[in-house]
This record gives sequence, C-alpha cells and structure tokens, in this order.
Amino acid sequence: MNDDVKELHVLEISDLSPLAQLESILFVSSAPVSVNRLATALDLTPYRVNQLLDELAAEYETRGLRLQLTADGVQLTTAPEASGVIERFLGLELTSRLSHAALEVLAVVTYLQPVTRPQIDQVRGVNSDGALRTLLSKGLVEELGRLETPGRPILYGTTADFLQYFGLTSLEHLPPLDEEE
Repeated sequence: MNDDVKELHVLEISDLSPLAQLESILFVSSAPVSVNRLATALDLTPYRVNQLLDELAAEYETRGLRLQLTADGVQLTTAPEASGVIERFLGLELTSRLSHAALEVLAVVTYLQPVTRPQIDQVRGVNSDGALRTLLSKGLVEELGRLETPGRPILYGTTADFLQYFGLTSLEHLPPLDEEE
C-alpha cells in the first residue's frame, strides 16, 4: 500500500455499543417502536433493551431529547421544554397556538374521555363545534366510536400525538382534578 494513502477505517456495527445502536434506531424511526422489535433488531433480550432505554432516558433528562413511551412502543422526541425554540426555528409560533376555547374543549375531552360533543357543550355551557374541529385537525383528539344511545353521538378521546405534544407517557400522569372544578 502506498505510504501517502492512509487507510480509511469504517466502523462495523459491532464497534458501536448496544446503547449507541439503540439510539441510532430510535433516531431514524418515524413512529414508536416496540421493545420486542428493538430486541430483535439488536439481538438482545427485551429486558436488556428496557435497561438500555432507562439509561438513555436518564442521559436525556438534562438534554434536548426525551424518550416518549406509548402503548405502541418508544420513540425519540424533543423535550417539551424546547417547544418554544423549535416552533420559532420552524416558523410555527404563529400557527400552532390553541385558542382558549380549544384548550377548554381539550381539557374536557382529556379528563372525561370517552365523551360526546353534547357532553362537552354541557360542561362548557357553549357550543364546541369549532374548537372540536380544530383539535381534530391538529390530531390532538380523535373519534373513538359511537355511543349506543338514540342518535348515536360520536365519542371523542385524546390521541398519542396529544400525549407526545404534552410530554406525557400516559393519561395517568395528568394532574388530578380539583373536586370543586
């Protein structure tokens, strides 16, 4: 080999730690990935993958990334605290704000789901059609089915995007409602 030409060393997959391999997979995944699928891809046990996920979550606590755990699996996301700077960078700050009415409807749906539009209107005391349409279009609320009563009203609930947007892993992490409210 010519002395002037240096050998280029390309990392083999085995040169990366399992933690780095896991992080790489989560980085390229566009949707949540199940622990079992990660275990298969990494040739590890689900138990070991969960240990690695715990390590990653601990590393990310003080950084701009988070692991979002959902019923479908785990996904790498940005930290909720970084939303302002991300919205500004992407030019979304003017279009992504929810109105007061939409926030009210979202709160009612979140705590009472599954809930119908007439039930939402009853709690708020006003018509909620517009705010509900906004939440549906933003993917924060979805139709869950229909109530088995006359008229078969649509039942609404929050989505996985709602959990991700608000940095929640499940609805159990919501603050409790004050009984007076």
